[in-house]
Amino acid sequence: MQLVDLKSLVCENQHCFDIAKCGYLNLSSRASNTKYDQKIFDNRRAVSQSGLFNPLHAVISEIMMSQLQSDEPLSILDAGCGEGSHLNRIQVEIQKKKSNPVLAVGIDISKEGISSAAAEYSNAIWCVADIANCPFANQQFNYIVNILSPANYSEFKRMIMDQGMVIKVVPEQDHLKELREVLHEGSNKQVYSNGPIINYFNKQFKLLDIVSIRYPASLNESLIDPLLGMTPLSWGVSSYRKEKIQKMNLKQVTMDFKILIGKKQ
Repeated sequence: MQLVDLKSLVCENQHCFDIAKCGYLNLSSRASNTKYDQKIFDNRRAVSQSGLFNPLHAVISEIMMSQLQSDEPLSILDAGCGEGSHLNRIQVEIQKKKSNPVLAVGIDISKEGISSAAAEYSNAIWCVADIANCPFANQQFNYIVNILSPANYSEFKRMIMDQGMVIKVVPEQDHLKELREVLHEGSNKQVYSNGPIINYFNKQFKLLDIVSIRYPASLNESLIDPLLGMTPLSWGVSSYRKEKIQKMNLKQVTMDFKILIGKKQ
């Protein structure tokens, strides 16, 4: 692709992709239809910028840095990046400790999420794109991260370098248990298992490691509504149950994840 007039990318077949005013590219071949609207992304940013995910970001960045050679360029794709806060924090953590050049790319099917990411963070390339049909050539990335988001492993295998790693984060059974116990009291959703997700990942990649990370995260009153608004746990739940949580004066929630680390088989 060639950059034309600092506002468009044109490929060798003369397909033109205009760069939006806030700095992102729309590389999707179809309109998206998701449950994720601007309010959800605003809530996610508020929660992430409060520091609730910081220990998770630190562990992911350490995993990446442990594999780096001196001055080796690093390319990261966040597949399903939402409003960009995860990728931004991981990149910031790496660049605190390493001088390696970093190319960070975030993609999401939601135009609202990518627009929000581009408006807030200038340290990455943000693209509206479908992870089932990614607009990138083969073997382009050292790392593909997939955090609390759907995945497409055939595309991940195509885009990851031979010695690269796929890092997938899934919630564990105690993740946000304080919310789950109230929102889904008396239903089968009160108990969560990610066993099938882990088994499927293990079939697709050579599993190098599984890292568990569990920690309490402090809350203040201003974070309760964004936390409820960002999590699918609250989708379809009665307003009575949400109000019950708002009145509980929660001071902390449990953050509980498994980090799956794999490479090509």
